[in-house]
Amino acid sequence: MTAPERRGIPGQRDDRFRILHVCTGNVCRSPIAERLTRHELTLRLGDGADGILVESAGTWGHEGAPMEAHAAAVLTEYGADASGFIGRELLDDHVIDADLVLTATRDHRAQVISMGHAAGLRTFTLKEFTRLVRAIDPATLPEGSVSDRARALVRAAAALRGWLLAPSAEADEVYDPYGAPIGFFRSIGEEIHSSLDPVVTALTGIRTPTPR
Repeated sequence: MTAPERRGIPGQRDDRFRILHVCTGNVCRSPIAERLTRHELTLRLGDGADGILVESAGTWGHEGAPMEAHAAAVLTEYGADASGFIGRELLDDHVIDADLVLTATRDHRAQVISMGHAAGLRTFTLKEFTRLVRAIDPATLPEGSVSDRARALVRAAAALRGWLLAPSAEADEVYDPYGAPIGFFRSIGEEIHSSLDPVVTALTGIRTPTPR
């Protein structure tokens, strides 16, 4: 593991809240989501962002591969850190350790849930989780530690899932930009960023700082 990654060792837990982003190859969508989540957490919490561990993996992950160059370029445009990324394949221990699994598509969600480990109540597509989070009154979440607030948010989202359905199946999908031009990567980056903003706000209780 490289120092910039700060990825957890499977099977070794601490009291941090753990978010796992999942796509297919772990070189495009989930790295963008991972690094944008870290970036947004740092904007809101500063050093306190270390209380949430953000990782990613792929259902057919390119183990040891670097992030796709266009994905790294998109992250840089958002001011996020793209350095030191190493792709990895999704393992049982990654799912076991995660408090929240956010997938790019419904197929990825189904694959994570099929692995077992009681993952169903904490696994959502990213866009699904965003939709559910928008319906949760932040006043109902605890004001204690970030971890306590985040775990309560996941429970609340799981309780709403059967009641707040997507307008269409495609509404919960983030499509794969692998091999596409930089323009398509930018559109996917915008989708991910827009979906993450309300999620990170709900997790932390802090809105995006307004640029001066």
